[in-house]
Amino acid sequence: MTTWELLAVLVAGVGAGAINAVVGSGTLITFPTLVAFGVPPVSATMSNAIGLVAGGVSGTWGYRRELSGQWPQLRWQIPASFCGAILGCWLLLHLPETVFEAVVPVLLVAALFLVVAQPRIQKWVGHRSMGPDHPTVSLTGPRIAVMVTATFAVGVYGGYFTAAQGILLVGALGVIVPDDLQRMNAAKNLLSLVVNVVAAVTYTLVAFDRIDWAVAGLIAIGSLFGGVLGARYGRRLSPTALRAVIVVVGLIGLWRLLTT
Repeated sequence: MTTWELLAVLVAGVGAGAINAVVGSGTLITFPTLVAFGVPPVSATMSNAIGLVAGGVSGTWGYRRELSGQWPQLRWQIPASFCGAILGCWLLLHLPETVFEAVVPVLLVAALFLVVAQPRIQKWVGHRSMGPDHPTVSLTGPRIAVMVTATFAVGVYGGYFTAAQGILLVGALGVIVPDDLQRMNAAKNLLSLVVNVVAAVTYTLVAFDRIDWAVAGLIAIGSLFGGVLGARYGRRLSPTALRAVIVVVGLIGLWRLLTT
């Protein structure tokens, strides 16, 4: 990569870290950027997952107050995310790369659709939210089973291809365990971090030579600062502007995938 391309990767990392903390789907910034600069799709996915761990840590820390009181559900969801991520990583590493290259455009389209539909998702979730005066919800056996299943499924998706897993989590949480939106966002940050940590460790142990460590390092540096900025200032940014950037970059990445 040229110096300008490396700088672009760093900037993309900042944007992804900020977007992940506030919206989710920051991978739609970094993944297409890496592919556009010639990084193979599977290598881009693994390098990106490793790099975004730093942003997940800073974003989760920024929302630590909203995590208070959520342990009754998180104690079920964290293991589900962990196990789902392992299965997703296994699929990425064992399925032929041609399968990944065929599936990724479909996943990108689906993720972009979720980004565009996010205002409706949030509005619908908001109608179901119990609000800050009712920060907890009764977790019955069936509700726990559905919550664990949904979290596991999103974990599989996140372990295989991380884009928009945060949006999927918020949507699922809003249906299964309605709560204040900011608290759901905090839980989303933590569970996404679990998935990314599992993916990063797995890829490092079994696919060290397939990781582009230069771009992973740049994304890590950028996303670390981006996560801090997103957690601190994200609510002041225009969601419409953020979605527009994600969609434009995602479409560029999709075009790059389909024409190479």
